[in-house]
Amino acid sequence: MNAEKTRVIVMAKAPEPGQAKTRLIPALGAHGAARLAERLLERAVDAAIDSGIGEVVLACAPDTAHAAFAAQARRGVALRAQGEGDLGLRMRRAFDDAFAAGATHAVLIGTDVPALDATTLRRARAALAAADAVFVPAFDGGYALIGLRRVEPSLFEGLPWSSAAVMALTRERLAAAGLVHVELPAVHDIDEPADLRHLPPGWLQALTASRD
Repeated sequence: MNAEKTRVIVMAKAPEPGQAKTRLIPALGAHGAARLAERLLERAVDAAIDSGIGEVVLACAPDTAHAAFAAQARRGVALRAQGEGDLGLRMRRAFDDAFAAGATHAVLIGTDVPALDATTLRRARAALAAADAVFVPAFDGGYALIGLRRVEPSLFEGLPWSSAAVMALTRERLAAAGLVHVELPAVHDIDEPADLRHLPPGWLQALTASRD
């Protein structure tokens, strides 16, 4: 039997002004929103590395060319382009790549949730010892982490991504597929100006002090 191998996938969009965290531009300005996106990216990769549960792959959009991605590559993080398609297709592609490369478990996170730390990632990996899937729900109705031992296509197809129905519909898909899943405590993601209160202490002050 092959030894167990875990991959941690961080899904990230290039922190380009005017393109990243656009819903936060009214509060932070285009450059402030991009700076926050880059800081969130760094924090997510830090958590992935510090968790120590497996290799870390940064799934980049629109491609791997941005300097912020190159900075993570210099830390030993592998870069992959997310490719085309909706969020479900891009996540499915990242999981397919992980399992094709020999991973026995894969955990995927985004960069919008500073509350996702190394401890949470270790708990997610531990849950996969007995469960088929693990999730960290988000308070907005989506989820911030998904971990799998194998790909179930229905989890990625035809869902209304970025809506409040995602986690509820995902639970229905899990049940229909006969998969056992674990849910860890819910977290807040950072999408709208009202979410900025959930940033770590000092982050907002630094961002607003340099607002463009």
